[in-house]
Amino acid sequence: MRCVVTGAAGFIGSHLCEELLRRGHTVVGVDCFTPYYSPVLKSHNQAVVLAHPRYHFSSADLRSDPLDAIVEEADVVFHVAALPGMQKSWTDFDSYWTCNVQATQRLLEAVRRASGQLRRFVLASTSSVYGKLALGNESSQPRPISPYGVTKLAAEHLAQAYAEAFGIPLVTLRYFSVYGPRQRPDMAFSTFIRAILRGEQIEIFGDGQQIRGSTYVGDCIDATIASIDAPIGETYNVGGGESATVLEIIRKLEVLSGRTVEVVHKPALLGDQRQTFAESQKIRSHIGWQPKTRLDAGLARQWQWQAAMDAELSETSTSVVRSPTIGTHPVSVLS
Repeated sequence: MRCVVTGAAGFIGSHLCEELLRRGHTVVGVDCFTPYYSPVLKSHNQAVVLAHPRYHFSSADLRSDPLDAIVEEADVVFHVAALPGMQKSWTDFDSYWTCNVQATQRLLEAVRRASGQLRRFVLASTSSVYGKLALGNESSQPRPISPYGVTKLAAEHLAQAYAEAFGIPLVTLRYFSVYGPRQRPDMAFSTFIRAILRGEQIEIFGDGQQIRGSTYVGDCIDATIASIDAPIGETYNVGGGESATVLEIIRKLEVLSGRTVEVVHKPALLGDQRQTFAESQKIRSHIGWQPKTRLDAGLARQWQWQAAMDAELSETSTSVVRSPTIGTHPVSVLS
């Protein structure tokens, strides 16, 4: 199959491209390297796939560039691209609106104008659409409590409207706290590991008792590819099946590293979810997907990857590691 992956240089997108290629598909990767974090890290994410003969990269910006030729012969479009992060969305709403809603609308328009061979349009969404308590199954009423969550829910509704009006074969996936190698540097696990590696204190926002059900990136990718065979029009939670508090995660990382860290508590942040845990029976029953990676094993893999990456970047340039685009966003969630 010919698969289009938006956000191809990002955390989840780069893993998705690699796995699709491994399974024998042709992949068209799309990414405009929005500077939410260092483009150096995004380039590193793509290093493996760029030399692959079945990988074709486009630096198109979904918000402004022509998209028809990119999607014209696609069998599947995986729309993974988005501007992430709940806290910054309070102060830069225009960017979140254009990246998460306008870009989605332009991509849907291009798909609508395409030849009609599309098998699935897979929309990557988030547990943030549920709000403060992201619990229960997919029938739970969405109540987003951050502008980021609002824009992601708007993208879902927009895609559903296009599916209803034009027959676009939509499947929506709501990811729950994805972690693992290549995790964005502003995300909680990544921030905690970086602090431990450098002997720094860890700042957490709130009491540390926020509960997250985390999903290993390999399991997330398996669910995303399996959704090609999901019934059209369905929405699925994608979650890892284990939960832990923020403080419990830090203790697990202390055990992994053999180090003790100082934890400093800061005031809770606007839009922070108190508890998330995916009820994923629906995706299990519809397409047989279930998570395979236990939290301790996944954390160990992320620790090993990040330790090696931190050492590599430190040798290359300390200015890259301590770039002002890395680690400047407040972290309290494991989203």
